[in-house]
Amino acid sequence: MEKTFFLAFILTVIISCKNDTKSDQNDSVIGTEGNEKTAKQNEDLTLLKGDFIYYADAAVLQTHTEVYGVVIDEKMHELDKQVQQYKNADTDMVPVEIRGKIIPKPDNEVGWPFRVEIKEILNISKPNPEDNTVVKLGS
Repeated sequence: MEKTFFLAFILTVIISCKNDTKSDQNDSVIGTEGNEKTAKQNEDLTLLKGDFIYYADAAVLQTHTEVYGVVIDEKMHELDKQVQQYKNADTDMVPVEIRGKIIPKPDNEVGWPFRVEIKEILNISKPNPEDNTVVKLGS
């Protein structure tokens, strides 16, 4: 009985020590002193760089590793207005840099596994004409 109690006690101490180490590492990675975090860190925002398009009531952000559906709200419409000056055709994608909140899509909807809700527009770049891979068919 004593051996079982002693083993359980040792196991509890080891597990609680591991949790303390993780929290110390997270504070140093974030770069904050103590438990203070900036407002942006508290919102769990992610920096995303990729090509943005809004066409026919669908908004998409394509990064180099993932494709996100974009939540259609006021901030998305603001980004679309800023992007219009760089488009030659409605189907052109424009490089953007945003901060947003990544959320899983609802199970009852069709689309990409994750959505991004735009919280901050950081940068919009002119598209590189050499990267244009759109094929236009004509008669």
